[in-house]
Amino acid sequence: MSANSLSYNEQGGAESAVEVGLESTPTSSGAGAGAGAGFGLFSTDYKKNEDLREMLESTKESLKLEAMKRIVGLIARGKNASELFPAVVKNVASKNIELKKLVYVYLVRYAEEQQDLALLSISTFQRALKDPNQLIRASALRVLSSIRVPIIVPIMMLAIKEAATDLSPYVRKTAAHAIQKLYSLDADQKEQLIEVIEKLLKDKSTLVAGSVVMAFEEVCPDRIDLIHKNYRKLCNLLVDVEEWGQVVIISMLTRYARTQFISPWKEDGIFDENSEQAFYESDEEKLGTPQSKPYIMDPDHRLLLRNTKPLLQSRNTAVVMSVAQLYWHLAPKQEVGVITKSLVRLLRSHREVQYIVLQNIATMSIQQKGIFEPFMKSFYVRSTDPTHIKTLKLEILTNLANEANISTILREFQTYVKSQDKAFAAATIQAIGRCATNITDVTDTCLNGLVLLLSNRDETVVAESVVVIKKLLQTQPTQHSEIIKHMAKLFDNITVPMARASILWLIGEYCERVPKIAPDVLRKMAKTFTVEEDIVKLQTVNLAAKLYLTNSKQTKLLTQYILNLGKYDQSYDIRDRTRFIRQLIVPNEKSGALSKYARRILLASKPAPMLESTFKDRDRFQLGTLSHTINSKATGYLELSDWPTAAPDSSVRNVEVMEPVKEWVPSMGKTKPLKSDDKFYSDSGEEEGAGEEGTGSSSEDSSSSSSSSSSNEESDSESEDKNSKHSEETDSSQSDKSSGHSDKKKADKKKRLQLKKKAKKAAPKESDSEDEGRKGKAARTGGSSNSSQASGSSETSTGSDSDSSSEPDTDSDSGTDQKKNPAKPKVKGEQKPKKEISLLDLDDFSPAPVASNKSSILSPSLLSDLEGLSLSSTPPAIQVSSPVFVPMSSHELLHRMTGKGLAAQYHFPRQPCIYGNKMVSVQLTLTNSSDHTLEDISIGEKTSSGQNIHRFSSIERLEPGASVTVSMGIDFNDSTQAANFQLCTKEDQFSVSIQPVVGELFLPVTMTEQDFRKEQGKLQGMNETSATITMAPENTSNQALSKKMVSVANMGVVPTGEDSLYRFAAKSVSSGDLVLVSVDLTDSSSGRLTINTEKTVIGSMLLRDLKTALAQP
Repeated sequence: MSANSLSYNEQGGAESAVEVGLESTPTSSGAGAGAGAGFGLFSTDYKKNEDLREMLESTKESLKLEAMKRIVGLIARGKNASELFPAVVKNVASKNIELKKLVYVYLVRYAEEQQDLALLSISTFQRALKDPNQLIRASALRVLSSIRVPIIVPIMMLAIKEAATDLSPYVRKTAAHAIQKLYSLDADQKEQLIEVIEKLLKDKSTLVAGSVVMAFEEVCPDRIDLIHKNYRKLCNLLVDVEEWGQVVIISMLTRYARTQFISPWKEDGIFDENSEQAFYESDEEKLGTPQSKPYIMDPDHRLLLRNTKPLLQSRNTAVVMSVAQLYWHLAPKQEVGVITKSLVRLLRSHREVQYIVLQNIATMSIQQKGIFEPFMKSFYVRSTDPTHIKTLKLEILTNLANEANISTILREFQTYVKSQDKAFAAATIQAIGRCATNITDVTDTCLNGLVLLLSNRDETVVAESVVVIKKLLQTQPTQHSEIIKHMAKLFDNITVPMARASILWLIGEYCERVPKIAPDVLRKMAKTFTVEEDIVKLQTVNLAAKLYLTNSKQTKLLTQYILNLGKYDQSYDIRDRTRFIRQLIVPNEKSGALSKYARRILLASKPAPMLESTFKDRDRFQLGTLSHTINSKATGYLELSDWPTAAPDSSVRNVEVMEPVKEWVPSMGKTKPLKSDDKFYSDSGEEEGAGEEGTGSSSEDSSSSSSSSSSNEESDSESEDKNSKHSEETDSSQSDKSSGHSDKKKADKKKRLQLKKKAKKAAPKESDSEDEGRKGKAARTGGSSNSSQASGSSETSTGSDSDSSSEPDTDSDSGTDQKKNPAKPKVKGEQKPKKEISLLDLDDFSPAPVASNKSSILSPSLLSDLEGLSLSSTPPAIQVSSPVFVPMSSHELLHRMTGKGLAAQYHFPRQPCIYGNKMVSVQLTLTNSSDHTLEDISIGEKTSSGQNIHRFSSIERLEPGASVTVSMGIDFNDSTQAANFQLCTKEDQFSVSIQPVVGELFLPVTMTEQDFRKEQGKLQGMNETSATITMAPENTSNQALSKKMVSVANMGVVPTGEDSLYRFAAKSVSSGDLVLVSVDLTDSSSGRLTINTEKTVIGSMLLRDLKTALAQP
């Protein structure tokens, strides 16, 4: 059999043999001599082949080694060297290690093809399994598992079991690979293989972990009970496993976590917001707190998230993608944002990687668009991108569009429409239609822009514009009859069938709104009916039927003519449609009662189509999988299970060697570290800060050691040795703590009295941490009168807070840590904002002292002048002017009942903000309506809306009945999104929000009439919004009109030489874009209001406000 197969390979693969130099062997030496004499080329190759055989049969090891190197080189280049199998297999028993390695490499490649010859050497492979060299043992097992013959299954099983207990991790890794091969050869061996997998899962070597999990996924992916005991070990080993093993383990752990933990996607879940409060509560209160909350993240759940997070920096794109999908499917919604930077980094890779990453981002951006908004520029299309990458980026930009950034995105789309890539230009027009559907404020703007595209020279752009306009008009057809007329006029010039059919459908659907145009269009179609495409013919028949029902006098003969043409058309679809329409609309004896309902059938109101993303339903597949990429369930795809409603028993993940630790837990003082462990695992935002601080490293080490004692199998003897020593230290620390609290209160009171007398002097530095905490508090209370003193104290607060962020974990681990606890409540109130600014946002923190100093040196009027001079985006003739005086309207920020006596109101003073060029100035009036003094009134650290807010200095005391006015700056980013923050007192925190009026987002500017016209000419098309207005009689005079306009929006009046034309100009505070408003009075009670600005959303909102204000007296 082997000889027959060999000769077949020689004859059938002659061409490849010539290329390799391994020709078919002649049957006789005479024939070979004749061939050698006649064909020099073949004779040379024949000798080369013979040389390899002679070298393999030589007695010299060096010649054999050289021959094997050449043969392996041929295999590496993809050449066929199977005919040398008999000569190679003779050397399998060689004592030369290097030669044996190369022979095994060859045998792994060809053992499956030459099974009979490989079986002859099976005893040699069995002996090699006991070779002292681990590489030889592993290679022998690899060759043995590559022989796909059912008869040797018992031998393979025995070899795998022995290799699974080998001392070398490399051999155990090879055994894990062999498990998959044996399972594919004989699935009946599943139970025995599961036993081997269970044994290998307990292996502590990082070399084995990835391979055995891969075998687990292939053989028994549903046996998650095998993972319970090894879950924590796999989480801890994950960082050190090789890259492709990491991908497999992360995928498996994702499925495991979805079955073992409850969903973290809950509104009332505990993560890290209450950790500080829990630290200061008594033991009884702390025991009751978790019971009042329905969800606390499982420590093992947190362990998985924390150990996979560093892998986001991996150089392997598959690892980064795996961690990203794990966070997406397992992490709380507020923590998913950590994956965005890593995914955006992958967009710099090859286009194949970009395609997969962009597909996953497109799916994510539908549900959580906020996490990708800061990186919107990364999704701008480059001219070098291929079409499929451009389309995906366009999809993501459309998903990210909202009222704040739609103007920027529409400007990008205007450029994309002009692209030479026709498919991409068509996709861009569809994206504009989706934006118009999702954001109602820009619907009219997008429609106007699409109508302008109808005059484009490119047929593809025109056709796609018609289709999208048709869908948009269905949402509000009563307002756009002019657009339908315009499209009817362009009908003769449009040749794309889909576009022509869309226009015919629009005219037929709204034929009553264009009664004069519709019959004429039908007349033209009757002439060209026979040469039109089928889709156009079908819509022509529909148009004829609808016009017959609404305007039969003019169109009766045309309809009969078109129905006769359709009756004999070549397409059976058109013939069938024509017969149906004739029976439906033309009453006769055969039609029966159906013709009575013809109008209701043909002219029924149709629901507007939903323009949705093509990625909307892809979230049913796990991210990063082949099924998600092709949007269809692929073979072997394992679906993610739903979260369990009740948490399964977490004790199944406890390892048996942890029993001594469990006995030690009830010892005195041990309840605190257990609670702090829970807080540590459920903490999401502060674990990095604690790891980076020098003073916090010791506390984190201790907490990590306690967590590892609950998840690893080590340190059981050390924990017993430290048991008695730990309890003694805890007892002493508890007694010190009780006395420290009373000393702290006295010292704090004395310190405050000294600071009131000498506010300008800073507290002297002391070495001990208790005095250091007091100094931070003192500097904070004195910061309202001296800004430099407040900025200087931020360094102290940062240092003390870094200790406090990790103190709950190490409360009872050492007696020295107890010294810090009495000082901790002093810095609790005000230190956290300064800590976050200094650690996480250094760029924003450094200018802060400069801004506060500037306010004490420069007057607001001088600042206004300097701000106007520094604008580089506007011409020198356009300058910021002083605002026109209008009565200020105050808005309620906090009611006195809600604020427990603290009432707050805010108004916009319309002055340039001294805290930053992009900020809007806001003044708060705080009133104490209670009967007791309010202390430490300030703005809290966390802002849910994400705007940049310059906080006012802390108010130390506010007496009953007293009021104080403070200034703050808010960067609204040229949007009307409310700024949410917390107004804090010493005892309470109140969530408040400032909702900006669109007119307060501007600064007035002055310019000449010529400059106004010039700038207005630049802002045409989609940047222009206009409407006809009806004015109250009181607002028609020059003075009244200007006063009404300026009261609505902070604008400057532009001088004009015309009596009936009024112009106003402003610029947006954040971006500096011009906003030009003009009112053209056509008569005494009506006019035309036009707004030109790149901020199309702001323009639409301002138009609505001005239109309403001018109509009111």
